[in-house]
Parts: sequence; C-alpha cells; structure tokens
Amino acid sequence: MSEPESNDQPMPLVAHLTELREKILRAVLAVLLFFIVLFPFANDIYAAVSRPLRALLPEGASMIATEVASPFFTPFKLAMVTAAFLAMPYVLYQVWSFIAPGMYRNEKRLAIPLLVSSVLLFYAGAAFAYFVVFPLIFAFFTSVGPEDITIMTDINSYLNFVLKLFFAFGIAFEIPIAAMLLIWAGITTPEALAKKRPYIIVGCFVFGMLLTPPDVISQSLLALPMWLLFEVGVYCGKFMRRDA
Repeated sequence: MSEPESNDQPMPLVAHLTELREKILRAVLAVLLFFIVLFPFANDIYAAVSRPLRALLPEGASMIATEVASPFFTPFKLAMVTAAFLAMPYVLYQVWSFIAPGMYRNEKRLAIPLLVSSVLLFYAGAAFAYFVVFPLIFAFFTSVGPEDITIMTDINSYLNFVLKLFFAFGIAFEIPIAAMLLIWAGITTPEALAKKRPYIIVGCFVFGMLLTPPDVISQSLLALPMWLLFEVGVYCGKFMRRDA
C-alpha cells in the first residue's frame, strides 16, 4: 500500500481537536452568514416553498397559522434550514479538509468526485421532490377530500411535511454513492448486489412507505427513483472495480 501523500509528522490529539473545533466554527459561521442574508426574505422563501400547494387550493381556501408565534417562527425555521442547505458544500469542504491529510493519493482521487456527486445528488433529490412529487401528491390530496370541507393547511404543519420529503428524497438520491462506496471498500461486488435486486426493490418500497405520506403516489415516486439509482450505482461500480 502506498504511503500517504503528506510527509508531515502525526499531529497530537490536542492539535487535532483544535483543528476540528476550527472546522466546526467555520461551518457554523457559514450557515449563520447565509441565514443573516436569507432571513429578510424568509416570507418570500416560504411563499416559494408553499407554492405547489397554494396553486391547487380551491377558490377561497388559504393557508393558516394555528399558533400565535407560527407566523414568525415558521419562516424563521425555513430560513435556517435553507441556510444550512445552501452552505452544505462549504460544510462538506471543511469535513474534507479535516480528513484529507490522512488519506492516500488513490483514495483522494476517488473521494473528491464522490463528495461532489453526493452534494449534487442531494440537491437533485430535493429538486425532484419540489418540481415532480409535490404537484402530484398535493393534487391528489386536495382532490379526494369531502366536498363540504374547506382546505386550510397550517403553515407549520406544511413546512414539517415538505422538509421531511426534501430530506427523504435527498437521502434516497445518495444510493449510487452508497453502492459505489460498498464496492470500492470491497464489502460487496456488483454481481452480488445484482443478485440481491429483488430484495433491494422491496426495500425501496418499504423505505418509501416509511418516509412518505401514506399514499401510493408518493411512495412510488420515492421507491422507483431509488431502484433506478441503485442500478446506476451498480453499473458505475463495475468501472470502479475495473480501475482498482
């Protein structure tokens, strides 16, 4: 096995902890800076996030706040989550800069593309949820209710609902990265993963059932991309093993 790229002497534990503290503080500072910039536009951000539902509400229906502080704290929470979402590349860069000195050259060549791909895939999963999943499931929910019931969704409940879906689809889109890491680490092979395809498909639908609302549409919209992304991970894993 080749030696690490750096010839520096091992750092003492206190120095490692000091460096870790600096990385964490930089990451937190980045999130806070994004939050400071975004907070004045918190209501506009919430309006954008809630647009898929508001566009489908019947005439005369609207979203409501059932708690006294919800009109303030709900956009506040959304601004904070959005700040963390936008700062994630810099946060992951801080993580990378902390662990990179202890990695071998061939590990770095693989880790950098995987790190960038994982960020892009998470963003892609969130975008898929917003542009594809939200319109479909909200159209379904607003069309099946009793005719004499007026839809007035609480703004905080709606935010918790969509954040859960954003997170679920973002994590689900990381499946190719997980598959490639397992293959690269020698834990499994593309052929072994391919043989487990029936169990993977069932697992995707179980995962979709646990992380989405109790309707077939949203469960399928999460499970099917997970299965396709699993196939992408297995396919790419063949080239990783070939280049190893």
